[in-house]
This record gives sequence, C-alpha cells and structure tokens, in this order.
Amino acid sequence: MLILAVIVGELANFVAYMFAPAVLVTPLGALSIIVSAVLAHFFLKEKLQKMGILGCGLCIVGSTLIVLHAPGESSLTSVEEIWEFATQLAFLLYLASAIAIVLVLLLYCEPRYGQTNIMVYIGICSIIGSLTVMSVKAVGIAIKLTIEGSSQATSFQTWVFVMVAITCIITQLNYLNKALDTFNTRVVSPIYYALFTSLTIFASAIMFKDWSGQSASSIVSVLCGFIVVLSGTLMLHSTREKDPASVTGWALMQHLADLATEGRNS
Repeated sequence: MLILAVIVGELANFVAYMFAPAVLVTPLGALSIIVSAVLAHFFLKEKLQKMGILGCGLCIVGSTLIVLHAPGESSLTSVEEIWEFATQLAFLLYLASAIAIVLVLLLYCEPRYGQTNIMVYIGICSIIGSLTVMSVKAVGIAIKLTIEGSSQATSFQTWVFVMVAITCIITQLNYLNKALDTFNTRVVSPIYYALFTSLTIFASAIMFKDWSGQSASSIVSVLCGFIVVLSGTLMLHSTREKDPASVTGWALMQHLADLATEGRNS
C-alpha cells in the first residue's frame, strides 16, 4: 500500500507537468521535504526543532509566492509544436552546452574528483535532470492531447521524447544514487535541490518561453519565492538530528509497514 502511495505520488507529479509550467511544478517539490519532516516527527520520533518549523514555514510562504505569480501554461495542439520549441536555436545551444559539460564531468572530473568533490555527481544529475523535466513534460503533453482525441502516437517526435526521457531518468537516478552513497545526504539534498531546480527553471524558460508576456514584477516575485523556499529547505536539512536518508524513502516506508504489520498481529 505504501509503495502504491509513492507510485501514485510520482504519477501525480508527472500529470502536473501536463497542465502547469515547469517553473511552477519543480520548485513546489520542496513541499515533499515538509511532508518528510512531519512524518519523521510523528512516526520516527525525530524531534522537529524550532528552526526546522521555521524552515517549513519558509517553504510554505515561498511556495505560495510561486503559485500566485507563476506564468500560465501555453496552449499546445500537437507534439510538433513542442518539437519546434526543442529545436529552436536558443534551446539547442543550451542542449549542446549541457551535453558538453556532462561529458567533461563524466570523462575527466569523475575519475579524478568524483569521490572528493560533491559537485561532480550533483552537477551531472542536475544538468541531466533539467533535460529529464523537458522531455517528461513533452511526453505528458503528448499523452494529454491523445486523451483529448488528437492522437500523437504516430508522430516520431513523441517517441524521440520518450527515449530521451527514459535515458535521462536512468542517468539522473544513477548519479544521484552515487552522490547519496558517497556524501552525506544532509549536504547532497539541498545542493541538488537548488541546482536542479535552477537549471530546470532556466531550461524551461528557454524552451517553453515561460516568461514571455510576464511582467518584471511577476518574474521577480517567482524568483524571490524560489529563494525563500531554498532558504527553508537549507534550514530544514541543517537542523535535522538524523541523516535524512534514514527518515525518507524506503526507510520510512519500511518503518510504517512494520507498524501496520504489528497492528494486524495485535
């Protein structure tokens, strides 16, 4: 049941990219940190300190700012339109730069500094992660259009986006796991969140032109909201008594499952 809940959560995140711009969906991922902290407080008896509570409050305030001032989703009628966005010169330059940097990190930096410099693994999974979000969003929009009656399954662009999404997801998770295995999760999580979210916002602004037609005040408000969320995230991780790896993901799921089993046996 708990595994099903995690799967449903990821599917909901995927659906969110169908209807909202990445500049809105991605920063709101910080809300999962609040949920994790609250669950750890009640189920694992990890004390949520005053500064941790303040961090949760900052995440909520920052998320509210982002929601209130985020740009609307542009109306797309086919996957070919998304392909035009993906093949525009500005995004091709971003794509080429991203691939070049990843190759340097993989071929030169990882063998030499991978075990000592945290930015090597985080840089790889953050850059690839920004491409993951772009491709996942394209696939999500293609699915939405297909459900609405305009089938996109016959377009080769749809399957290109699917293959890119699968490749990026596998690569991103691989190097994120390496970062978590090599360095303290308390350090990895906020750095990864900050870099991944920043690159995703930047990539989405280039590819989907999220800021087109937006006033300067709205853009500044969203960026300020992201900074507030980031501050809250850093505060939460810095005040936790235990390594977050022990209170999130499978560890937390296993603990809840054990509690459920004990309840059935009693």
